[in-house]
Amino acid sequence: MEMVNLTINGVKVQAPKNATILEAAKSAGIHIPTLCYHPDLKPEGACRLCVVEATGARGLVASCCYPVAEGMVVQTNTAQVRKARRLVVELLLASHPKGCLSCRKSGDCELQRIAADLDVRNHRFDWGERKTYTLDDSNPCLVRDQEKCILCGRCIRMCRDVQGMNVYSFARRGFHAMVAAAFEQDLSKVACSFCGQCSAVCPTAAIMEKDDTERVWDAIHDPDKIVVCQVAPSVRVALGEEVGLAPGSIVTGKMVAGLKAMGFDKVFDTNFSADLTIMEEGHEFVDRLQHGGVLPMVTSCSPGWVNMCELKYPDLLPHLSTAKSPQGMFGAVIKTYWAEKANVNPAKIVSVSVMPCIAKKAECVRPQLRDSGFQDVDIVITTRELGKMLREDGIDFTRLPDAEFDSPLGYGSGAGAIFGTTGGVMEAALRTVADVVTGQDIQQVDYKAVRGFEETKEATLNIAGKEIRIAVCNTLGSAMKMMDRVRAGTANYHFIEVMACPGGCIGGGGQPIPTSKAIKKKRMEAIYSIDSNSKIRKSHENPEIKILYDTWMGKPLGEKAHRLLHTHYSPQNR
Repeated sequence: MEMVNLTINGVKVQAPKNATILEAAKSAGIHIPTLCYHPDLKPEGACRLCVVEATGARGLVASCCYPVAEGMVVQTNTAQVRKARRLVVELLLASHPKGCLSCRKSGDCELQRIAADLDVRNHRFDWGERKTYTLDDSNPCLVRDQEKCILCGRCIRMCRDVQGMNVYSFARRGFHAMVAAAFEQDLSKVACSFCGQCSAVCPTAAIMEKDDTERVWDAIHDPDKIVVCQVAPSVRVALGEEVGLAPGSIVTGKMVAGLKAMGFDKVFDTNFSADLTIMEEGHEFVDRLQHGGVLPMVTSCSPGWVNMCELKYPDLLPHLSTAKSPQGMFGAVIKTYWAEKANVNPAKIVSVSVMPCIAKKAECVRPQLRDSGFQDVDIVITTRELGKMLREDGIDFTRLPDAEFDSPLGYGSGAGAIFGTTGGVMEAALRTVADVVTGQDIQQVDYKAVRGFEETKEATLNIAGKEIRIAVCNTLGSAMKMMDRVRAGTANYHFIEVMACPGGCIGGGGQPIPTSKAIKKKRMEAIYSIDSNSKIRKSHENPEIKILYDTWMGKPLGEKAHRLLHTHYSPQNR
């Protein structure tokens, strides 16, 4: 790699020839404030907060997109630079709501933090005109508050360049410029998958997940309700960030203890129903493979992906596995199997899911997910919302003793754990499919070809003498490219995994902020550590899964399993 030499604030720095000033400064430990910039998105240089002085430039330049050059001298902290940055922030604050203390993003708002760092205390432009917009809370997942939008464009680039959904764009001009969905409609009326990645990159509270924490508190404090929760695999490797721990910290025991301290009657593990999903989805794949079913079969556990498929590829819905997501399966089992075993009236159960995924809020209200005779999952909260509830309850998370999940439904295999990362569903399925097809206990359980952050991964495996061609996609943008190939008949695969979010659930829209590829890498490593340290690493060897089938469910793909654990899909006309 060709390197260039430059000087930043008197410090000699080497950087790749194609690097930007911002990247070179970061490599030298020199901080430059940014707002429109995000490490996972293409830089645009729109906000001008990251301006610096650089030799060869006629004026201040945006460091996030200005390239380095041999011998360049850069100053990031001159009087002119500081004055320009303060002016940018003052102008943003001039039309920004002043209710910071009551804002949900208070303490986590990038604009608030930068204003404090730059010591912007006076508001010289408060006499200016204010923009007013109607709050958009028309859908079950996201809330858009346009009055808090600073026009950084991050949501547009994430939705367009990474997710391929193109929900957002700039509309109007000048002072009245805004970020809008098509024809300035509410999100409930446009083709939004509710993946929530826009909220994960928004620097203010302009886009946030819908807050369902009060509904959970109300249920916990209702003496007539039995409040149970399930916790998704990737939550335990991200929740620590909400309480100040390093990314990738595994906090399973303390997380369970915290939930019990908050007042949940039972705390169960979604890893259990991830194993259950593999039992149904794996056997469904084998059945399609052996009896001429629709191939390639595509996984269905990511609700953002399912929404996108229903919106944009309704003709390809038969390719989706009919297996419900782990959340959906758990909801049905809680209000049937567990209610029966615990001698509990299912009408009194409030089933709460703690998920990394904002689209799960929409999934739980799908009319297809009422097979228990009730709404299978009543409330979904994100990892971020759980962090908020722990702080609100005054729980000193780091001092909690480790606690165990409740049983039954509290044990998950290593295969269930890796559902939390891209490639994990495929790898977990292959561990079971290989055993089912061969009738043997295959010792090879690590399918490393499907691991990693590449948007699309492909592999060919030999199982019982048959070549099985597989693919793994993460991000909706890569899923669209794959489904275009399926539609064209050029996707020569048997089995495809799709995760809506970058990196899979570890990068879900409801995970702690900030997030970046480096942070997601730490979470991914933690997920695989949980798997490698598990005594049982195959879903069909989970003893609680065996008991469920032997004593109550019958067999995979059986009558009861089809009724409770499988679903159907319908085109969405938004």
